[in-house]
Amino acid sequence: MPLHPSAQVIVDFLNEAGLGLGPDSTPQEARELTARRAAWFEPHPVHEVYDRTVPGPAGEIPVRVYRPSAAGDLPVLVWFHGGGWVIGGLDSHDQLCRLLCDDAGCVVVSVDYRLAPEHKFPAAVDDCVAAYGWVAANAAEVGGDAARVAVGGDSAGGNLAAVVSLTERDAGAPLRAQVLVYPVTDHEFESDSMRENATGYFLETDHMRWFFDHYLRSPSDADDWRVSPLRAPDVSGVAPAIVVTAECDPLRDQGEAYGRRLQEAGVDVEILRGDGLFHGFFGLHAIVEPGREPWDRVVAFLARTLGPGAR
Repeated sequence: MPLHPSAQVIVDFLNEAGLGLGPDSTPQEARELTARRAAWFEPHPVHEVYDRTVPGPAGEIPVRVYRPSAAGDLPVLVWFHGGGWVIGGLDSHDQLCRLLCDDAGCVVVSVDYRLAPEHKFPAAVDDCVAAYGWVAANAAEVGGDAARVAVGGDSAGGNLAAVVSLTERDAGAPLRAQVLVYPVTDHEFESDSMRENATGYFLETDHMRWFFDHYLRSPSDADDWRVSPLRAPDVSGVAPAIVVTAECDPLRDQGEAYGRRLQEAGVDVEILRGDGLFHGFFGLHAIVEPGREPWDRVVAFLARTLGPGAR
């Protein structure tokens, strides 16, 4: 599938710079490459950024709080970073969270959940559920409105956001909205997009095998809906969602399948495919031209679901 010319430039640069994930990469090597990518960006200014911790099931969870203004009672977006549950963190997604905070006008709380293989499934899930729960109960501490809290994430973070949404529904406390950006929703490697986009588009199908191999305790974990939310017995009653996928992404089909499953269950959901785009485009709309529409749609979705009239 052809990438948009502006997207092709970025993918070519990533490949030429040797910043992709090789089949023999160790988690530490992959984390170092991710840190190098994060250093490319001059931080986008926002009103306030600070680090703190919140209670978790295995100790304190680091989070980074972004505030668009000094005002209180702002909507809050709890963000779970991508990286296949193995790489990424507060720094890798710092620029993305700054941009979301500024454009959406909401407090963003970025969660530094435990990573595999040091902490395999369900450690990341448990941390994200705990972090969301703390924010929902203590939103005023970060200048937020407890009645307007959403979750979001990209890739593995989209997986975790979908899982938290299901978990909170089951707890009788459905959250306000969920933003799922090219989410992992199933342990599968045979969909059309997995085959068509297997190589050449930054994230590759073998990379997903590598991530799952580090994340799962055993093959049977793949059937757990907290790994594969597309396999959840029931997805009705969850928060309104926007599902963003990329045309040239192995995860495209499973993300869209999850969006359709939500629609069929009566959930208010938008599904948007970024044509000519690759996995990782979100937040690069200043340099990747077709990334602007998905970005604007997410910002508009947050305004609709978290605005003052959405209480």
